[in-house]
Amino acid sequence: MPSELAARVLSGNTLAAARACRAVDDRLPGHRELMKELYPHSGHAWLIGVTGTPGAGKSTLTDQLVVRLRRAGHRVGVVAVDPTSPFSGGAILGDRIRMNAIGKMGDRAPVYMRSLATRDAGSEISKALPDVIAACKAAAFDLIVVETSGIGQGDAAIVPHVDLSLYVMTPEFGAASQLEKIDMLDFADFVAINKFDRKGAQDALRDVRKQFQ
Repeated sequence: MPSELAARVLSGNTLAAARACRAVDDRLPGHRELMKELYPHSGHAWLIGVTGTPGAGKSTLTDQLVVRLRRAGHRVGVVAVDPTSPFSGGAILGDRIRMNAIGKMGDRAPVYMRSLATRDAGSEISKALPDVIAACKAAAFDLIVVETSGIGQGDAAIVPHVDLSLYVMTPEFGAASQLEKIDMLDFADFVAINKFDRKGAQDALRDVRKQFQ
């Protein structure tokens, strides 16, 4: 029943938050009524969006970011989006494979993580994302990290949904002129050049810093 579940979510019950996220993601009966009860209570929580190219190491970086946020005392929720295959209709939801540190912090640092499939091959986020974020806010998470599926050069769909955005890339982006085509360099609040031990990383840093400025 929406009212009973909403009350448990608002009490900060993580299991109830998980049930609410599943309800809106799967469009279960009563999910609209549930969200009508939760939205007025979805107060402010800092939202950090992590996006970037496939294979850039978004999940591993998010894993370490969340560890440090928990050590700083934040109650953290993680929403990780993976692409849906246009052929099979399924999603690997492989972010959980790479997020290992957040599960080893003990009782002092519980972290709620929700995986979402895009369910649309043409987008890097899920249509259920706004409702899932609202449910996490209502459950009193004070900081929510949203990781998108891999993007190409021209999509910044995460930006309107978050307070701060982090674009993750690697040194292998090609010629410096390619940076002109990356929309997120115009929108991102932070840029991380991951896998910095690779050849050409210092040159990449110089070129990206110049383009970002």
